Amino acid sequence: MDKIFLKDLKIKTRIGIFDWEKQIDQIININIEVGTDIKKAAKTEDVKYSLDYKALSNKVKEYVANNHHDLIETLIENIAEMILLEFKVEYVTISISKPGAIRDSQDVGIIITRNKT
Repeated sequence: MDKIFLKDLKIKTRIGIFDWEKQIDQIININIEVGTDIKKAAKTEDVKYSLDYKALSNKVKEYVANNHHDLIETLIENIAEMILLEFKVEYVTISISKPGAIRDSQDVGIIITRNKT
């Protein structure tokens, strides 16, 4: 299984459980790794046989912009489900973090892996 990744996608959103968090834009960092087979794309040099990572990036940005969640847990699960449904991948590993959310910590976040079933 081959891997394609998107690293450190920074997206502005409103997320959090506190009222003040719901009123300000925050930057979240998203990393995505998907499992797919790139052999046919490599052989033919045709992107239709691979993952269009620009389309993936745009879809994630669009989802985050148009949907608001209190919890990163909900956001990350919904993004994983969307990717598995809309893209030809076998699995997705996603991390989402909120830099500066915890005092005296550089970053805090969640990492999940979900498989197509």
